[in-house]
Amino acid sequence: MLESDGPAATSETTFPSRSLHDNDGPSAQHAMMALRYSRRNTEWVRLEVMNDSLRVLTLEQEALEPHLERRRYTALSIPKLDLGPFLVEILRKANDFVPSSAGSILMDRPGEPFRDGKSDQLYFLAAFGPSADELLGRSMSADRGVVGRVYSSGQSYRMTKPGNDPVFCNYFDLATEFETRGAVAVPIRIERTVCGVLELINREEGEYSEHDVGLLEIFGSYTSVFLENLLDARRAGEMARRDDLSGLYNDRFFHHRLSEDIIRSDVVGDEVTLLFLDLDNFKTVNDSLGHLAGSQVLKEFSYLLSQTVRAENATLARYGGDEFVVILPGYGIEKAVAVSESICEALRRATFLRGNFSWSEGPVSLRSPLTVSIGVAVYPVHLPRQGSTDLRKNLLMRAADQALYEAKEHGKDQVRVAVKDS
Repeated sequence: MLESDGPAATSETTFPSRSLHDNDGPSAQHAMMALRYSRRNTEWVRLEVMNDSLRVLTLEQEALEPHLERRRYTALSIPKLDLGPFLVEILRKANDFVPSSAGSILMDRPGEPFRDGKSDQLYFLAAFGPSADELLGRSMSADRGVVGRVYSSGQSYRMTKPGNDPVFCNYFDLATEFETRGAVAVPIRIERTVCGVLELINREEGEYSEHDVGLLEIFGSYTSVFLENLLDARRAGEMARRDDLSGLYNDRFFHHRLSEDIIRSDVVGDEVTLLFLDLDNFKTVNDSLGHLAGSQVLKEFSYLLSQTVRAENATLARYGGDEFVVILPGYGIEKAVAVSESICEALRRATFLRGNFSWSEGPVSLRSPLTVSIGVAVYPVHLPRQGSTDLRKNLLMRAADQALYEAKEHGKDQVRVAVKDS
């Protein structure tokens, strides 16, 4: 199994335009160079499952996650079903019904370049056979060969005579010293969109038949249903944590996450900062332009906040009305104040309610700029590491809220840090 210590590189297989009957093709060494390996670090090993004599490999869940970034709001850590063992089981069962020398499941990766709704690359997520170790984690061009044909067309494909087949491409044979005698491949879909391919190679007895295609299509459909259910379950879990209006986290999730971050802070011995934010004079927006305009402003401010606070482990939530909270694990007073000031400055420069809206007969004008007041409290600077988690959470919230009150009382549009209890 190949290993790579470097960061993930763009993986690709380049298939030059040439006749499959040319005798002066590239060497096996050049073919191997055309296959690029994609690994983030050496921890992306493999899940290996033995079933009697069949050895099936798949990537670890962390390596599979980028292929599941579909119809999801964020990459939030929520309860999830592992994809790897399911892919292993699909290949095992498919091989039970259509015994073959090798097989694989390939999928595209959302977020990478797409042309006409199709990805440029397909990645080997699970495989069995003599070349499984070499193929796992690699990628190939999504528009060449039997797999590329199925992915591009959305139609199953059966190949029984490689030498005469206009679709077959022998680069993997050259790269892995494997001889392909036949192949059958079916599409994997999410709803109506093809996202991957299930392929078997070299039937143990005889040639692949149309009956084999039908059997493999059943497993392809089963994989599609599993992926849809998996993504829907994740989306439902994520939506339960989100505020409907702003798209930020809701107050219930905020309380849960703040408790977690306080516990984590105790374990690792660092700090966690809490920001309380309140839009200044927001009531005038509702009074002058209506509550629909006010809701639109809250949406736009939420987007601005998410674009301004880019810390990877930050939690942004709408606490209620025009109040927002931000949790910054690992941030002390100085860094937290800098983030708070950047929020205030971004809001001063922002223009809200630009354009036309369905709830307005014409353009909407927000005459005065919006500002925000922010209170900052840091654990354990403003409260000791003692008492229950709930007690410390509430004390931290009270300290940030009191700092916010001070900002409001002293002119608004400013940042105030909590006062440490004596």
